[in-house]
Amino acid sequence: MIKKILSSLFGSGGTASHEKHDAVCDSEQYKGFLIEAAPMEEAGQYRTAGSISKEVDGVLKKSRFIRADNSPDQSQAASHALAKGRQIVDEQGDRLLEREML
Repeated sequence: MIKKILSSLFGSGGTASHEKHDAVCDSEQYKGFLIEAAPMEEAGQYRTAGSISKEVDGVLKKSRFIRADNSPDQSQAASHALAKGRQIVDEQGDRLLEREML
């Protein structure tokens, strides 16, 4: 029982929990950036998540974002992730690529 609770809080430590938020279900080009929506399934809901990438001097730079917003529908969460990605690009532009990259 305790192991199950800890696993739900911190993940199982394996790749299965990591794969949940790596599944890109929608993407778009926006102002020279590629925004990829990859909602994370959590307890029957989908958390808004994705990544923003751009090639700079021949090097692909990528930054992941995760928001607290949840949706019961994966496609709705993906649409929200694309909107959040556009908002991040509008607010931060190339500065977001200075963060830790994936």
